[in-house]
Amino acid sequence: MIPDKTGEPRSARGFLLRIPQLKVRYTVSMPSNALRTTRQTLMIDADDTLWENNIYFERAIANFISFLNHSEFTAEEVRQVLNQVEHEYICKVGYGLHSFAAALVATFERLSVEPLTPALHETVHGFAQVIAEQPIELLKHVGLTLEQLRSRHRLLLVTKGDPREQSGKVERSGLGPYFENVEIVAEKNEQSYREIVSRYALDPRTTWMVGNSPKSDINPAIAAGLNAVFIPHADTWILEHAELCTAPEPQRLIELEQFAALVEVF
Repeated sequence: MIPDKTGEPRSARGFLLRIPQLKVRYTVSMPSNALRTTRQTLMIDADDTLWENNIYFERAIANFISFLNHSEFTAEEVRQVLNQVEHEYICKVGYGLHSFAAALVATFERLSVEPLTPALHETVHGFAQVIAEQPIELLKHVGLTLEQLRSRHRLLLVTKGDPREQSGKVERSGLGPYFENVEIVAEKNEQSYREIVSRYALDPRTTWMVGNSPKSDINPAIAAGLNAVFIPHADTWILEHAELCTAPEPQRLIELEQFAALVEVF
């Protein structure tokens, strides 16, 4: 624990390290170059960690709600119904545009007074299709950061969702060569992280999950005995929201404001 600007000690969330604007501030005693000079394994998330993703879904949802133009439900109430339907379809068919499109159609059927004609189905389905046509927009300094990290550490890309969609994003991003391998899982949970650790013979003490989602990237990785780096994204999907867990000793949880700050730590 270190004092804050007032001189009073500031508590940490487990082993927590914050790097605002690339300035390192330690909340635990840690050698400044320990993680840079010792080879680590960084498992790095893709969507909303390496490139923009959820902003396109948010635009599609806004267009859908505007199109629905419900006479009784507010936009927020329509969104709440859609969130529930999305969750139901994820449980049924998994993640991906096909699941999202099906959720839009099902939400329309639940809320609209109009019957779902083939023309309406095509229109609603089209809101999801627009997402597939978006180019990959890398987040700031991602390529340069990965280039530097690769020279010192072992990098694995770990993402979840539809294998064809996710592998297509990786290919279009041009980031594949920075990683030893790409793991696409159906769900990011404690079991999937333990399986990856076993498959690559990783040492949990030097293995980190890096991502923007407390629900999928941080909390299950900590539960699996790994370390984690939380990089919040302003537009993280609402279904990925969760309270950030505490990392028990000797595990470490680091929080950074941007992806580029990784090179200041590792």
